[in-house]
Amino acid sequence: MRKPLIAGNWKMNGSRNSIAELLGGVSAGLAVLDEKIDVVVCPPFAYLAQVVNAVNESRIQVGGQNLSSHSPGAYTGEIAAEMLVDQGCRYVIVGHSERRTLYGEVDEIVALKSRVASQATLIPIICVGENLEERDQNRTIEVVRRQLLAVLQENEGRLFSGAVVAYEPVWAIGTGRTATPEQAQEVHTEIRNTIGETDSEGAREVRILYGGSVKPENVEALFSCPDIDGGLIGGASLVASDFLSICKAAEN
Repeated sequence: MRKPLIAGNWKMNGSRNSIAELLGGVSAGLAVLDEKIDVVVCPPFAYLAQVVNAVNESRIQVGGQNLSSHSPGAYTGEIAAEMLVDQGCRYVIVGHSERRTLYGEVDEIVALKSRVASQATLIPIICVGENLEERDQNRTIEVVRRQLLAVLQENEGRLFSGAVVAYEPVWAIGTGRTATPEQAQEVHTEIRNTIGETDSEGAREVRILYGGSVKPENVEALFSCPDIDGGLIGGASLVASDFLSICKAAEN
């Protein structure tokens, strides 16, 4: 059985006070749940130390929202994988749709960052997904396969050890729209099958998350799908009660 994973992507949100309040609520809520799932929060870089210290004695793990493809050096404004590890991170998000669309991260860069993360002992949460135009043109599977194959080719056809894949339909992020469970399951199945073409063991073991306006109202239907192993949560991860509702649904 694949252990469900709930990862909260806080994006560029938070302050020292709001983060302390949020983590206090989430930690208290998780303490009364069974430990059937893994829980990760990915704060902005500026608050990594605060978050790592705050969750030190809880079951919450910490991840970065991005990393550089370079080793430490003269790259002003960048964050190296080694720095994330040094701060206490276990995970890192790679290739989020906002990085692809706003900052021009192409498939090859996402693949390279996945390798760099893995080599640094970080678990990459590798994001794939289509935009609205691609969905309307019935190119969803083509786009997701292209993005995923670039990562597999970076590692001789195998998924990086322990890597997580997150399917995020770009048209559903922050819009209130959500892929139906049937739409999400179709893509998750294709992701698992694509990995299985060259890495059968990796396909069985990989956790595939859904990320696209996941909220308490739709989480149970999404998580009932056999190939959805948890969620990459955006806005709902900033509200303790909503995030805990999603975690609870993943445990059932």
